[in-house]
Amino acid sequence: MTIAQAVVKRIYELCDERNVTINKISNISGITQSTVSDIVNGSTVNTGIATIKKLCDGFNISIREFFDSPLFDDLEQEVR
Repeated sequence: MTIAQAVVKRIYELCDERNVTINKISNISGITQSTVSDIVNGSTVNTGIATIKKLCDGFNISIREFFDSPLFDDLEQEVR
């Protein structure tokens, strides 16, 4: 799994845990719905840390909590 795929899965995981939609988390986070849609649809493969921080604020978690998931344990090598 790539980091981009892990980020997408983590966003969906957090949405499911908190019973919020992608649209709702984009509104709460102050990120445009199109930006969040691009992330979860795979159009954006390099989500910026500032965007992840805004999502974390919307989920009311820290960046550390966002990345504290088994999804990020065995990522594919990105440099080839």
